[in-house]
Formats: sequence, C-alpha cells, structure tokens
Amino acid sequence: MPPKKAVKEEKILLGRPGNSLKSGIVGLANVGKSTFFQAITKSNLGNPANFPYATIDPEEARLVDQYKPKSVVPANLTIYDIAGLTRGASTGAGLGNAFLSHIRAVDAIFQVVRCFDDAEIIHVEGDVDPIRDLDIISEELRIKDIEFVEKAHEALVKLTRRGGQSLEIKKLKEEQATVEKILEMLKDGKDVRKGNWAPKEVEVINPLFLLSAKPVVFLVNLSEKDYIRQKNKHLPKIAEWVKEHATGDPIIPISVCFEERLTRFESEAEAEEECKKLSTKSALPKIITTMRKALNLGSFFTTGTDEVRQWTIRNGTKAPQAAGVIHGDFEKTFIQAVVYNYSVLKEEGDEAGVKAKGKVLTKGKDYVVEDGDVLLIKAGAAKA
Repeated sequence: MPPKKAVKEEKILLGRPGNSLKSGIVGLANVGKSTFFQAITKSNLGNPANFPYATIDPEEARLVDQYKPKSVVPANLTIYDIAGLTRGASTGAGLGNAFLSHIRAVDAIFQVVRCFDDAEIIHVEGDVDPIRDLDIISEELRIKDIEFVEKAHEALVKLTRRGGQSLEIKKLKEEQATVEKILEMLKDGKDVRKGNWAPKEVEVINPLFLLSAKPVVFLVNLSEKDYIRQKNKHLPKIAEWVKEHATGDPIIPISVCFEERLTRFESEAEAEEECKKLSTKSALPKIITTMRKALNLGSFFTTGTDEVRQWTIRNGTKAPQAAGVIHGDFEKTFIQAVVYNYSVLKEEGDEAGVKAKGKVLTKGKDYVVEDGDVLLIKAGAAKA
C-alpha cells in the first residue's frame, strides 16, 4: 500500500471577524496615524470611516456590468484612528486606559512606525528611532494583556478551588490551564498571536480580547523621496526586529504625506498620472489586501437586478454559515446554495455562458465557500 499522504495541519486563527470588520491605526504620537486615516478613508470627519473593497476589487465591477443593478453594496473595512500611545500607557499615562480599550474593540491593527525626519513634527520620544518605538508599543500592549489575563486567572482559581469531578469543574480546570499558558507566554515577552493554539484553547483566548492576539500589519512611514526610491536606513533594522519579535507579520513601506497629496487631486485619473510621472504607485490597495489576508478573509457575492452585494467571511466558512452572514435565519433554515465562481464568469464571459457550460453548481451544507463565489442561497421559511 502506498504511504498515506501527510495532512497539512492548518493553524487555528484567533478572533472571529464577520462582515463588519474593524481595524485600528496604532502608533506613538506624531508618526502619521491621523494623516494616514484621512488618506485611506478620504475622510476628515473623525471615527470611524469605511474603506470600500470595491475600489480595489475587479470582481465587483465586472458583476455590476453584468447585472446593472439599482444599487451596489461593497464590503467595507471600518477603520478607527486610535489616539497616540505613550510610554506608560498600560499604567494610565497619557490617554492610557482609553487608548488600550479602543484597541481591544478592533479586529486587527495597522501599526504605523515613523521613519521620516521633520523638524516641524516633534517626536514624542525626542528623536526618530523606529526600533525603540516598536519596543515601546509591543511592551505596553503585552503589559496590559498580562493585567487582563491575571484577572481572568484569579476568577478561574476561585471557581476551581471548590474541587470536585463534575464536567463543569473539569472544563474550568482546562480553561485555567490555558490561561496559565497564555500568562507564561506573555511574561516571556511573546505575543499571543504567535502561539500554536488548539481549537479549545482558541475558545478560551477569544473572549479575552487580548491586544497581542490581534493580527498586525506594520506600516513604515517614509518621506515621499524615500518611498519613491524604496530606500531608508531604518528599513533593514525594522525587518530584523519583526523577524525576531513578530515573525511573519507583513511590513509595508508607505509615505503618508505622499498618499495625502494624492487625495488632493480632483480625480483619480490625475492622481494616477502623478504616480506614473514619479514611476511609483499608491500603497493603499496593497495595505487593504494585506489586511484581508492577515485576517484570512474572503468574499462572496449575491447578485440580481436590484442589487449586487459583496459579503465578507473568514476563509474556510461553510455555505450555511455564509448564508447566516446575510441573515441569521438563513443559516438555521439553509437548504442549498447555487454557486459559480467569479473566475468562471470571467472565463465564460457572462452568466448565460456559465450556465451553458454546466458550471453552475448546486451545493449542500458541507460546501466550503471560496473567495469570489457568486451564491444564490435557498432556505426554508423561518420558524415563528
């Protein structure tokens, strides 16, 4: 008999993002967070603001051309500009606890690191030193997590002290063991998102809303000149720091002042012309697609003459759960999904071509929805 094919074990992801996603922009004061917020959301009206995926999603544009609907609803990434962190925030310094509670409420973090010199924009620590800044933020978030986890541990110890062999006590002891494992990791200076967690452990971690459990995309804020030439003396040191402390987390060079300048052009065509002239391009589409990947997100579409709508799900979601994103009752009463992928539509030209080639499929409850699927959900009547 041939040897069994090794099954690749996929890492269980932390967090439970759905169709309504929130990312927070984090960093020390005066590193370019608010300017980045205004550039990416084309908004200066304050929190929160939405970045529609449609601006970088060719699938949606094609489906709109196909159905010519009365309305188009893209999935959005909701972005919060979180006030600047300071050294000592975990103990209440600066905006302290308010700042950290705002990070707890988001699903993922854009961490902005300053690598530009500007005498008019004073650095809160006195000079530009991105490695020191990375250390400060990493330590402040971890210290706050230790505080959260110690409180959770105290509560569990009180419950498990009662003893006994009931299923409830057994479950509480398992939770306590996981919390102790988290605490040890944090005290060792490691972030929770970098641990290898079993599904049962993830169930304990998620309700804690830990700061160091959230996916991070590092945005290295350069001067316009350095961004265009893609060179800066700090970049190799930052890459080394991330490799040591946050292995695998993406690093994206960006010039926030350049992105902000592009928003001042009257049309997107003019902004694109400016990029061509400088032999560069905006980093914003890459930033959003990278965050989607960090959160392991995909999209599916519902279509018709009334509306083309994009829905966000976590990759690996089965059809009934995807239906539940549209409406909770659809998950409970799911019967089947009629499905074809956008890539097939692109290949065949239109929906009639897809149908003619027999590529419209009927799938049941075990079907795993793929990124770019177009779904027609069939569900029963909801019970009163």
